[in-house]
Amino acid sequence: MEILKCAKKVGKGFELSEAEANKVKGELQAGHLVVYPTETLYGLGANPLDETAVKRVYMAKRRPFDMPLSIAVSDMEMLERIAIMDSTSRKLAERFMPGPITLILTKKPIIPDIVTSASDEVGIRMPDQPLALRIIKAFGPITSTSANLHSKPDPVTIKNTVRDLGDAVSIYLDCGKTKLGVHSTIVTVRDGEMEIIRHGAISDKRIEAALDG
Repeated sequence: MEILKCAKKVGKGFELSEAEANKVKGELQAGHLVVYPTETLYGLGANPLDETAVKRVYMAKRRPFDMPLSIAVSDMEMLERIAIMDSTSRKLAERFMPGPITLILTKKPIIPDIVTSASDEVGIRMPDQPLALRIIKAFGPITSTSANLHSKPDPVTIKNTVRDLGDAVSIYLDCGKTKLGVHSTIVTVRDGEMEIIRHGAISDKRIEAALDG
C-alpha cells in the first residue's frame, strides 16, 4: 500500500509527477486497485476488462456480486467503445460530461458480465477532475465505484478510504477533500426515454431542462 500526495498546481488543480502517473498506470495494468479522486467522491479504480481485477474490487468493498459497477471514461470516443448511445443519452452526455452524472447505457460485448452483474446495461461516468481524466486517458476505462466498504459512509477524504480498504489497494492518490462530496446523479436511458434512478449532484430540473431545450 502506498499513498501518493497530489501536488497543487496553480490554475490546474492537483497533479502527479510523470513517474508517479506511470506507477499508477503500471498498477492498473497489473490488475491491482487504485483509489483516485473525482469531483464527487473518491473512486476505486481497476481494469474493468480484467475479471480478476474486477473481483478484487468487489472483495475489497465487500460488495455483493449482484450489484453492478460503473465505469469511468475520459472522453466520448472511449465511451462509445464500451457502450451504445442514442440521441437522448448523447444530449445528456454533451451537456453534463465531464461532470457528476452516470448514464446507464446498453453495454458492448467487450465489457465482462461480472462488471454489470450479467445485465446488458452499464453505468458510465466521465469525472470532472483533471487528474482522474489524465489517468483514464493514459490507461483506458477504469471502474467507477466509491472507495469505501459497502454501505459505509461516503469517501470524501483519503483518511476514510484507507481506514476502510487498507492493503487491498495498491496506491491511494490523496488530493484532499473532494469538491462536491455527494454522489453523481444516475440516469437510465432506454429507447429514448430517460429516468432518474438516483438523485445526486445534478438536480432533476437541470436534467429535464437539458432534454427539453
